[in-house]
Amino acid sequence: MGKATASKPAPQQTLGPNPALKRLERLVGIWDIKGRTIDSDVDNISGRMTCEWILGGFFLKQSGQITFKGLTMQSLEIISYDAASQTFSATVYSDMSGAVLPYYWDIQGNTVTHWTETHKYTGTFSGDGRTLTGGWRPLDGTGDVAYDAVMTRVDQNPFLALILY
Repeated sequence: MGKATASKPAPQQTLGPNPALKRLERLVGIWDIKGRTIDSDVDNISGRMTCEWILGGFFLKQSGQITFKGLTMQSLEIISYDAASQTFSATVYSDMSGAVLPYYWDIQGNTVTHWTETHKYTGTFSGDGRTLTGGWRPLDGTGDVAYDAVMTRVDQNPFLALILY
C-alpha cells in the first residue's frame, strides 16, 4: 500500500461583481448639484456628491452633502445588486435621523431612476455623461418634497473607479 497523502483544498475561486453593476459606472465621480423646489423661482438646493466603487466593485458608495431650503444635511448610501430580484437596492444613512432608509436604483440607457416607497427621482444623462438632469416627485402626487435638479460632473478621478473586470 502506498503512503496516504493529505489532499490539498481546492483553491477558492472568487467570483467578481455581477456584470449588471456596470450600469452604475456612469455615476462614479464627483458631482455638483443645483436645483430648486417646484414652488420656488430661484435655486434653493445645492450640494456635492461623490460616488465610488468599494469592496472590490461589489458595492457603490455615494456620499454627499446637500443644502435644501437652507438646511444642510449629509448622507451615505451603499448600493448593491440583488441578482435574484434583478434590482439595485440601497441603504441610506443620514444625519437627519438614526433611521436607516431603503432606496432602489436603476439605470437603463440614459435614464436614471431612484426611488423609495413614496417618492421617485427620474433623470437623464446628457450625451457626454457630464450632466444628469431630473426631478424628485411624490408617487401619489402629493407631499412636501418635490424638486428639479441638475448634477454636473466636476471630476472623474480614475482612482475612484475600479475596473470591474
